Amino acid sequence: MNRTEMPPIKDALHFDLRLKPYDYYELNNGVPVYAIHAGAQEVLQLELVFYAGNFYESQKGIAAATNFLLKNGTEQRSAFQINEDFEYYGAYCNRACYNETAVISLHTLSKHTDKLLPVLEDMISNSTMPEDELSIYKQNAVQRLTVNLKKSEFVADRLINGYLYGTSHPYGTSNNTDDIEAIPVDQVRAFYDRYYRNGQCAIFVAGHLPANLIESMNRTLGGLKLSKPTFTAPEILPAPAAEKKYRIEHDANGVQGAIRIATSFPNRHHPDFKKVMVLNTVFGGFFGSRLMSNIREEKGYTYGIYSYLQNHLATTAWMISTEAGKDVAESAIAEVYHEMLKLQTEPVGADELMLVKNYMLGSILGDLDGPFHIIGRWKNIILNRVDASYFDESIQVIKTITPEELQQLAKQYLQPEHFYELVVV
Repeated sequence: MNRTEMPPIKDALHFDLRLKPYDYYELNNGVPVYAIHAGAQEVLQLELVFYAGNFYESQKGIAAATNFLLKNGTEQRSAFQINEDFEYYGAYCNRACYNETAVISLHTLSKHTDKLLPVLEDMISNSTMPEDELSIYKQNAVQRLTVNLKKSEFVADRLINGYLYGTSHPYGTSNNTDDIEAIPVDQVRAFYDRYYRNGQCAIFVAGHLPANLIESMNRTLGGLKLSKPTFTAPEILPAPAAEKKYRIEHDANGVQGAIRIATSFPNRHHPDFKKVMVLNTVFGGFFGSRLMSNIREEKGYTYGIYSYLQNHLATTAWMISTEAGKDVAESAIAEVYHEMLKLQTEPVGADELMLVKNYMLGSILGDLDGPFHIIGRWKNIILNRVDASYFDESIQVIKTITPEELQQLAKQYLQPEHFYELVVV
């Protein structure tokens, strides 16, 4: 290597990006396992994805409370003992609840997998959902919500989703303190029995996988009363609000407004979705975007402004999000619409489009760094029920999309009158 000469620079556009294929297994009970064996470090990530999100709850807060309490006591172990089991082996077990799905995740050294799978089995099959633990959960949840409700950005996120989907839709609903305090332990236990103990589950595992992993999983998780998911959730139609513009005074002494501008948008099954992801990046999807250059760098109205497509499995939304001084909030909104109209009337320049393509492909390259990221990509593809070719097609769209296509998409989708507009001060 001649260190007096600069190495050649290669545009990400010329990278041949491939998504490492997964290995597929089924446990004795039919539960699918998607596995990526890769990485030099002897670590492992395992995620159990249940169809147990708030789409399935009959009362607000049930799904999240149930998911949290999975780690808070079984017939054999107290909450302390469960945490001790994971701590002893230097492992980390977390759980999370979303709209359609809920997750139990485990990060551990590969050699300790055999010791920890029985703990996961116990959590899924023998959790008792103790009433005293539920009381602590409700107390903490109420305290967190009370603090968050003082923040204009938190209130704005709740409100804009309610306008987009309707407050009765799982994407638009939000809990208040009365909802949390009213969560009954009997409904939590019933939800657990139906959607965890006898639920639909898919498993995603990645890392340096032990040779006997599937055998170990069959001894534990393969004997549970779980079934293979249909990978579908109940169809619940949105009921969007009729009014499009809202101004909310949340704090009479507030100096900053939380701005949300959003419109409904089809999910990733729509033929334009991949192309719109490129348009969104140009518009507001990264630090060098149009919105950031104008509203942060040139006007100085905000520290940061971004646009993104919400990652929902069903109908989604295109969202612009920022916080700005209340004296310049209206001006910031006007500049957002100005950038929409500019994309409709002027084709994106070749240099700007090349920058965006390199940024997007470089980001994807970074996302493929290691087995955990790779299985994350596959999980997104599988749960969204898109073809395995989705990744390759997305890469091809980024590489080949033209300024004319972006301009046409802007004319179709970036119409200011279609967007909900909210400022919470």
